Amino acid sequence: MKALLLPVAILAALLASSSSVAQTRTPGVTETEVVIGISTPLSGPAAAWGATGLGAEAWAKHVNEQGGVHGRKIRVIMKDDAYTPGKAVANLNEMKEQVFAIVGLLGTAVVSAGKDVVIESGIPLIQAYADVQIWTKIPKNQLRPIFVNYPDYADEGEFLATYAAKNLSARKIAVFYQNDGFGKGELEGIRRGGKAVAGKAQIVAEVPYEVAETELGAHALKLKESGADTVILVTTPRHGAIIVKSMAAASYRPRIMSGFPLGSSVMFKLLGDLWEGAYVTTNGGLVGQDAEADRIATILTKFEPKLRGGGEQFGLLGAPQMMLAVEGLKRAGKDLTREKFIKALETLSNWTPEGGGVTQTYGATRHHGSNAVRLLKAEKGKYVPVTGYQQFPPLF
Repeated sequence: MKALLLPVAILAALLASSSSVAQTRTPGVTETEVVIGISTPLSGPAAAWGATGLGAEAWAKHVNEQGGVHGRKIRVIMKDDAYTPGKAVANLNEMKEQVFAIVGLLGTAVVSAGKDVVIESGIPLIQAYADVQIWTKIPKNQLRPIFVNYPDYADEGEFLATYAAKNLSARKIAVFYQNDGFGKGELEGIRRGGKAVAGKAQIVAEVPYEVAETELGAHALKLKESGADTVILVTTPRHGAIIVKSMAAASYRPRIMSGFPLGSSVMFKLLGDLWEGAYVTTNGGLVGQDAEADRIATILTKFEPKLRGGGEQFGLLGAPQMMLAVEGLKRAGKDLTREKFIKALETLSNWTPEGGGVTQTYGATRHHGSNAVRLLKAEKGKYVPVTGYQQFPPLF
């Protein structure tokens, strides 16, 4: 009887151990790999922004070529959400038990719809290209897995409006904006800037558009009729190109300003000389201007040729998000869990990604690592820096 009891006891112990391992297993982590999820618009009206996801994936391939992190290779699962909230939520639900973390969720409407999936499942989210105000409405104790290094649209909008009045002698400013959280967030800041420069300049028109619209001739006429000498665009690259062409067709060539969603060389490809003289912002290094940015762009295009010919700049905005994830993986150590990863990222102070870009700081009470932009001007097919980084206070 004793001889029979011993194997039974051993079997019970093994089953208990196996059950314990299953219960404590970290999603997306094995001895040989860590899985990172990306949901991004590879199609649809914001497809140009999908280059951020391609840049992040390319950097992961570069890291793998160097041996990975603590013996693990990074495997990326990338899903197209077409800039559609419903598709993004479906992607997140599919990935939440498959991946260790999400890198680079893109779009204010997308992030607004997907934030609950991220928070409730506890998946670390590295960068949300979206209105930062989304996170300020959520209790801080729920934001531990969220790490954002993205400028607040309202702060950026206020900066653009005040700079136009004080430095470019703008007197009448019009706004062409996407009629959703993205556009309205920037519009709020532009209005704030208009109040700050009252007496020097005024906001004379606010013209919205819907993402599904592609015929913008009537919108261009409204902008022209406003008499604005400066038009601030809060659009996708696609709609930005359409409205600039539509204004030119109406013999209307105001000064163009925009936030960094249009800060890619793809705009030169879409608009040619019509983009000459435009002012845009960025929070990353500049391809064609910064040697370090060019070095990273060369690495990215080696692993992802689709980034060549216009996507390098957006790729350069996506790669630092994977760099941030990799830094967290390194600091978390071989015995990887999501909690160790979160605590590791909270140790970053004045950390700057390769390729340039704004310095980031995180901590137990700060998960908005940076809130800054710098202004550029389009000259002869390139962006030339006009200002240094404008630092705004972190929001959470």
